Amino acid sequence: MIHTRTSIRILICSLLSLVATPAMALEFAVVGPRAAGMGGAGVAVTTDAYATHWNPAGLAMNQSVDIRVQVSAQGVNRGEFLQTLHDIEGFDPNAPNAPAQAQSLVNSINNGGSLSAVATGGLYFKGHIGEHAFGFNVSDVANAGSFVSQTFTAPGNNIQGQLALRGLEQRQAAFSYAYAFADKTFSIGVTGRVIQGAAYTGTATVTGGQDVTLSDNFGKAKTTTAFGIDLGAIYRPSSWLRLGVVAKDLNQPEFDAPDGSKFKLNPQVRGGVALNPWSTMTMTADMDITSNQTFVPGIKSQVLSLGMEQTVLSEFLSFRVGTYKNVQDAKSIFTPTAGIGFRIYSFRLDVAAGYDFNEGGAIASGALSLTF
Repeated sequence: MIHTRTSIRILICSLLSLVATPAMALEFAVVGPRAAGMGGAGVAVTTDAYATHWNPAGLAMNQSVDIRVQVSAQGVNRGEFLQTLHDIEGFDPNAPNAPAQAQSLVNSINNGGSLSAVATGGLYFKGHIGEHAFGFNVSDVANAGSFVSQTFTAPGNNIQGQLALRGLEQRQAAFSYAYAFADKTFSIGVTGRVIQGAAYTGTATVTGGQDVTLSDNFGKAKTTTAFGIDLGAIYRPSSWLRLGVVAKDLNQPEFDAPDGSKFKLNPQVRGGVALNPWSTMTMTADMDITSNQTFVPGIKSQVLSLGMEQTVLSEFLSFRVGTYKNVQDAKSIFTPTAGIGFRIYSFRLDVAAGYDFNEGGAIASGALSLTF
């Protein structure tokens, strides 16, 4: 049998070798209000049913059965994109200052404004048979973006331009297996996903004084079925420290888009650390090792997440705070997050939210669960 430390070295080196690959991936999606409340950190700390998304190795770190239903959403409104679009919709070409106002709005929306969004939702389950842990989820992970594709102009005191809309909805059934070695010092896990990818490549023509609804202009989706493979590991050298790493989409699934292009999900690697200075306190941090794409040209995502959780009264209450920052976006600031959880016997209710006061970005998540 291969020594545990040797296994750790082989697995971690295999995962980190993916960093040398120049390919990119879509930004990492946040699943569940516990992680959302702690700044989006979940790779080393998640041991419940959400580990089927965050890191399948977490399933084996404790023996429990739980069922969870969650919805999470995150968006970044760069350069006051949505406010400028709203102002264009309300533009009056007959106003006394119409020429100056039109030019100001055109300059604003042409100056790098864009919108990115990620949303997740689904049913997640965790169980075990002896030391063998397993889980599955039926979920949806959607990424979308909107940006200027045809430069806005102001001919004859009117405003005209075009926005590109890109999106990929991953409707998936995921199955995970994990096993822990050496009294749960080290665990490994794998997730296989059957994905129906719905790809969107729409456009929205914008004219001053006329309403436009972005969601109505994504166009008809083109669906493709593919498979995804995730691999993760957690190392716990002591009772108060855990290190985790996960690599998602190792087999690089790809999906056909309506415009003839392909959306390719290339390997995505994230690492995490969790500390327990005392039994009721958890401190955690995650970092994207890969630099990931968004659907907005020129905008990449590589997120640093920091958070902590304090439980009281045997987890009757859980208080969470955190922050996150996209280190690839010079305009990004550390966005504060917070969350709270209530537990009564086996029932849990958790909520979390955060807001970016610089670019108007936001994150929100809510979940119900039963844990045994």
